[in-house]
Amino acid sequence: MNRKMLALYSLKFNPFLADVPVSSLFVSPAIESFCWRMQNHVIEGGFAMVTGEPGTGKSAALRIVEERLGELRDICVGVLTRPQASVADFYRELGDLFHVALTPHNRWNGAKALRERWQSQIEASLYRPVLIIDEAQETKTAVLCELRLLASTHLDSRSILSVVLAGDNRLSERLHHVDLMPISSRIRTRLRCEAQTPKQLQDTLSYRLEKAGNVRLMSPEVQTALCEHAAGNLRLLMNMANELLDAAIRSEADQIDEKLFFETFNTGAAAKAARRKKP
Repeated sequence: MNRKMLALYSLKFNPFLADVPVSSLFVSPAIESFCWRMQNHVIEGGFAMVTGEPGTGKSAALRIVEERLGELRDICVGVLTRPQASVADFYRELGDLFHVALTPHNRWNGAKALRERWQSQIEASLYRPVLIIDEAQETKTAVLCELRLLASTHLDSRSILSVVLAGDNRLSERLHHVDLMPISSRIRTRLRCEAQTPKQLQDTLSYRLEKAGNVRLMSPEVQTALCEHAAGNLRLLMNMANELLDAAIRSEADQIDEKLFFETFNTGAAAKAARRKKP
């Protein structure tokens, strides 16, 4: 959607896409609490976890957490982009994220170099570096075990890295496996993203519209209908809203109203209603 189209509705950006500015993401009380806990968590290090079904807002929560932590002075936040990688590739990406030259075939030297980098950062800033892993349910067991060993020192009495694991419910199930129980027992901070009520979805939708610059883009009736039909799923809500925006642009409508909603999502019923109106 180009800028000219957005200008038709006085929008700074499309409020229904996943890449909206972080400042436009609604911060629920649960996410606010998690961010506060994480800002204290990075002083001591250790594991944190974000879980929930697809479309319930995990990725948005991670973006908010990443920004909040990035605002702390002298803290280093890395986001792992390939959770399904092998152990060797895992080390390669860690080296790139934390600016350490590694030789993945020499795992002992790699672990030693990373530990030294993290410990020097702790001495300089008191904050533990942070590693965020989205879609962590895809991460190999060997990688998670390697990460657990990397993140602690002094006979497991001191954490030198903060790790945020995020994934769907398969992640919680995997951590019950005997090989991963040591990680499960180390998770100190948790956020569970759940299906949202229509009121919670309404708060998010209204906030997005306000931040995008046009709170009147959708009529109140359409906003209510969308939130009631989204089945508690934030992603589904935004996909439906974006479909309505596309329809509004095509028809050059002044506003996304009930008529447009009805025509977009109930085409068969709309056709029957139109036939009934004919003389």
